[in-house]
Amino acid sequence: MSLWGRIFAAGYDTFVGRMERRFMGAVRKELLANASGRVVEIGSGTGVNLQHYPRTIEELVCTEPEEPMAKRLRRKAEGTDLPVTIVNAGAEDLPFEDDSFDTAVATLVLCTVRDPAAALRELSRVLKPGGRLIFIEHVRATEPGLAKWQDRLHPLWVRFGHGCHCNRPTLDTIEASSFEVQSYRRGEVPFSPPIVRPLITGVATARAAP
Repeated sequence: MSLWGRIFAAGYDTFVGRMERRFMGAVRKELLANASGRVVEIGSGTGVNLQHYPRTIEELVCTEPEEPMAKRLRRKAEGTDLPVTIVNAGAEDLPFEDDSFDTAVATLVLCTVRDPAAALRELSRVLKPGGRLIFIEHVRATEPGLAKWQDRLHPLWVRFGHGCHCNRPTLDTIEASSFEVQSYRRGEVPFSPPIVRPLITGVATARAAP
């Protein structure tokens, strides 16, 4: 883990605090109300989602490959009444059996994983047929002018954001995967830099294997 990676993890909750209190917290709570049964969350980071899950879920399995983030995730998990298991794993290679979860969650993570298509294939594999994928992701802008600035500033942002890509067309990637998008909305994240304001939120379902 690089020095910047450790600094990024240590300051993450402070950096996103205002955005979470004023906007993203309500978005997370609304979307995560759709979670049920056994839930797997990829790239759980510091555990920002934990407080927003319904207490009716059977089990929450959080995956996080980076130890500085996982350290903070474990601390938050110890203070919650959710049945949480934390697993050190990347989204592209999940150590779970096929058809073992009812719900999958990806929030502000498909921008960062090495291979979003591979991560979606893994989520589809571990989800039961018809299982839900809940997603909240910042994405490439539909407005051409902003999209150009995302491309121009991408080399700087990917370093500052510890691997975060500001210009990924994530909705297209989901639609091209083995998921069927049931509903989605476009919006903007206030209190954030313009190149990471475009947002998609929604629910998709895993198609049965042919």
